[in-house]
Amino acid sequence: MVSHTLTPGDLGDLRVEPVKTTVATEDYSIVMNISWILRADASIHLLKATKICVTGKSNFQSYSCVRCNYTEAFQTQTRPAGGKWKFSYTGFPVELNTLYFIGAHNIPNANMNEDSPSLSVNFTSPGCLDHVMKYKKMCIKAGSLWDPNITACKKDEKTVEVNFTTSPLGNKYRAVIQNNFSIATSELELVQSESTRASIIVPVTEGSEGAVVQLVPYFHSCGSDCIRRKGTVMLCPQTSDPFPLDNSRSVLSGWIPLLLLALLVATWMLVVGIYLKQRRGRIKTSFPTTMLLPSIKVLVVYPSEICFHHTVCYFTEFLQNHCRSEVILDKWQKKKIAEMGPVQWLTTQKKAADKIIFLLSNDVNTVCDGTCGKSEGSPHEKSQDLFPLAFNLFCSDLRSQIHVPKYMVVYFKEADIKDSYNALNVCPKYRLMKDATAFCTELLHAEKPMSAQKRLRAYHNSCSFV
Repeated sequence: MVSHTLTPGDLGDLRVEPVKTTVATEDYSIVMNISWILRADASIHLLKATKICVTGKSNFQSYSCVRCNYTEAFQTQTRPAGGKWKFSYTGFPVELNTLYFIGAHNIPNANMNEDSPSLSVNFTSPGCLDHVMKYKKMCIKAGSLWDPNITACKKDEKTVEVNFTTSPLGNKYRAVIQNNFSIATSELELVQSESTRASIIVPVTEGSEGAVVQLVPYFHSCGSDCIRRKGTVMLCPQTSDPFPLDNSRSVLSGWIPLLLLALLVATWMLVVGIYLKQRRGRIKTSFPTTMLLPSIKVLVVYPSEICFHHTVCYFTEFLQNHCRSEVILDKWQKKKIAEMGPVQWLTTQKKAADKIIFLLSNDVNTVCDGTCGKSEGSPHEKSQDLFPLAFNLFCSDLRSQIHVPKYMVVYFKEADIKDSYNALNVCPKYRLMKDATAFCTELLHAEKPMSAQKRLRAYHNSCSFV
């Protein structure tokens, strides 16, 4: 209510970054380091304090403010040593995967019915794999500081040995080897939880050299949702007695002169042949060009009851790693959806995508609720269900008979298409991982199915907007 003749202007700059602070021995806290710069103008002489407020939005909303008083009045617009006045405050705690709104304004405030100058920024905290956030207590319990030092080697055509350093956080581990479209797994459970080297023998059915091995730990604090580590399968080093090695070397040394002589003769004949062709003017040099198919954009749509962490995430990783696909997912563009609206966002992504996939799964209750029901990305997380909206856009394309070849249906186990969505039967359906090869081929070539036009008429009247 106090009226001021003059009030200070707004801040010149506002920045936020997470920092690690030591609370006690081997106990860390992650807080915000908020820094700001004052404007170098005459209003700085009126400045008494700066107020900073932070609003956090995640599973629950938080709000807190702090007032930073300046102990002395500013006599100069810039620092005596040169440069603008710069200050910082460290103290607001940072939680994982949380959106923060940070606003700051100078005091005295603007008078009533006058513009109140302020500056604000947004900050989204990262997850446990971030170089700073990994020191949070809950991340440490999930294995953020654990270095398994994975080495995986192929002992023979049917066996892969995975060696790693265990963690005191748990005593159960699972090794998963994924190569092309096959997956092999094996588990190990130790008697005691301690840091030691252990090995898991994984039986494989085909060549696994160069395949990705994923180590899945089961710690007491995070169960099956702990931080996973990856490695690459290599060939095991060959060990043999020194005497056979010496014999092989002697045999090889006998062949070396003959190989060098043959190489010299072949080189001489090649040079002579090129020279003769050049003299006759009939030489034509051409180099084949290797064409690599460009990546395609894929929009993935899924119903709200599907398990995001164990179904959608794994399917997205499969598209990116094996089908050269650039995936468009609503969970990754929440901010754009909020700005544009779900219908406009879906329409824009439909035009930009080369393929639109309806992802279905009938295995959503026991596995999802038991393992990731309380984690981020679970079906219990409140979010906009875009599946009915995407189905309505599909119906519009089906009636006008355009863009229909873009649509595909992918499911796990048996297809579960509800009666209200039975118009999706007009789309090509693929079952993973059984039809993985045909599915990737369809994506990469993006050819219009020959039977699509025949099926259009059969399902033209099956669409009902929901």
